[in-house]
Amino acid sequence: MTAAFNHRMMLMMLTICALAVSGCNSGTQSEQAAGAQPSSCLTDATLVDQNGSYVSLASLKGKPMVVDFIYTSCPGTCLMETAKLANVALRLGPELGSKVSIVSITVDPEHDGPKQLLDYSRQQGADEKGWYFLTGSPAAIDRALGGFKVFREKEPDGSVSHIVSMFLVGPDGRELHEYNGEIVKPASIVDDVNKSLSNG
Repeated sequence: MTAAFNHRMMLMMLTICALAVSGCNSGTQSEQAAGAQPSSCLTDATLVDQNGSYVSLASLKGKPMVVDFIYTSCPGTCLMETAKLANVALRLGPELGSKVSIVSITVDPEHDGPKQLLDYSRQQGADEKGWYFLTGSPAAIDRALGGFKVFREKEPDGSVSHIVSMFLVGPDGRELHEYNGEIVKPASIVDDVNKSLSNG
């Protein structure tokens, strides 16, 4: 086996492990065995949307929401995930905003302000009612991400690490599904959203 193959396999295993331990419903085995209710993913972190309005994550309860994590200078992965969610938005039609929200949280708040997020949303065809692109202070972003049990990291060269997890959160703020954003199909997300709406 070549060194390149070994490197790819290691990266794949690290991604699988990262997905396995993330997620706001992941508790300890003893908590799961005791039947403890999973906690809400939505902390009281107050962030700022692409229009400069303050948004508390907890205030978004009441509707199912699809959540992902992006940064505007991302060369590839974030663009692909945003394009998938733009397809989800298209399939949801008027339900986006009225019955469902999409939330994209930057993992690079040091560089992504409201203007950068607004420009990004417009460039990616994602400037839709009901789709929030959120930034804030690094501490507020870390608090928001902590609710999903995901964490932002920067590489030694200053580049931003990707978070490939996406979440479907129920109206009560609890995780319904976690997806690998690199492989999930928009139709699968929409199916799960529609199920959550019919169960609600």
